[in-house]
Amino acid sequence: MFSIGDFARLGLVSVRMLRHYDGIGLLPPARVDHATGYRWYAADQLPRLNRIVALRKLGFTLHQVAEMLDEAVTAEQLHGMLRLRRAELAAQVAADNARLAQVQARLRSIEREGKMPSVDVVLKKVPPVRVAELTALAASYEPEDIGPVIQPLYARVEAALARSGLGTWGPGIAYYEDVPDGVLVHAAVQVSGEIEGDSELEVTSLPGLPEAATAVHHGPMSECGTTMNELAQWLSDNGYRGGQYAREVYLHCPPGVDQQGWVTELQIPVARD
Repeated sequence: MFSIGDFARLGLVSVRMLRHYDGIGLLPPARVDHATGYRWYAADQLPRLNRIVALRKLGFTLHQVAEMLDEAVTAEQLHGMLRLRRAELAAQVAADNARLAQVQARLRSIEREGKMPSVDVVLKKVPPVRVAELTALAASYEPEDIGPVIQPLYARVEAALARSGLGTWGPGIAYYEDVPDGVLVHAAVQVSGEIEGDSELEVTSLPGLPEAATAVHHGPMSECGTTMNELAQWLSDNGYRGGQYAREVYLHCPPGVDQQGWVTELQIPVARD
C-alpha cells in the first residue's frame, strides 16, 4: 500500500488532485484509516490514475473521463486516442510555426520600408509550356491555406510522374485561379512525351505571358510576402498594373524540411496603367 504522498509521486500528480478525484468518486483510495483519516492506495490503482491523466490531457472533462473508465476503455483504445491527440498537437505546432514565419517576414518588410529595395524586378515575355498537373482547392490565397494544399499535391504529382512515362525537362510551376469556393491550386511540372496507360495527371499547355514582372525569392514560400511587396511597389512606381496571382517557378527547391535554400521566381502578368 502507498500513502497518498507516495502514490501522488508515482502518478506524477499532486496530493490535492488525488483528494479531488476521491471527493468526486473518480479514484477513491483502496483504504482509509478511520482513526487518522489517512488515505492508502494500492499498486493496481496506478493504471486507472494513468488513464485519468491521459484522458484529461486529451481535453475530456472529469465527467466524461468517469463515463469512459466505467465503460472500460482498453489500453489499445487509449493509445489510439493519444496518437490522435499527438497528431493534432503536431498540426497546431506546424500552423503556429507558419504564422510565426509570416510575422517575421512582415517585420522584415516593415524594417526595410524607406530603404533601397533588395529585389531586382525584370520585365520579360514568358513562353507557353507543356505541363502535367494536378489541382486541389484551397480556402484562400493566404500562405497558411496554400501551404498545406500544395505540398502534398506536389508529392502526388511526383509519384504519378514516376508511373506515367513522361519526361521532365524544366522546373515545377504553381499557378492559381479564383473559383467560387476559394482558390484552385495548380501544381504543374514541365514535361515531354506522352502518358503511358492511365494516370491522374492532366497534360495541358500553360499559356505564355506577353509581359510579366518577375523577381527571384530566396527562402521558404511562406516568407515570400516581402518579395511580393517589393514587386507591388515596383509596379506602382513604374506605371504597371497586375491583375492576376503570381506564378511560382521553382528554380531550386531541394527536398527536405529546411527550405532556406529554396530559389523561386515569381511571375506577375502586367499591363500598362
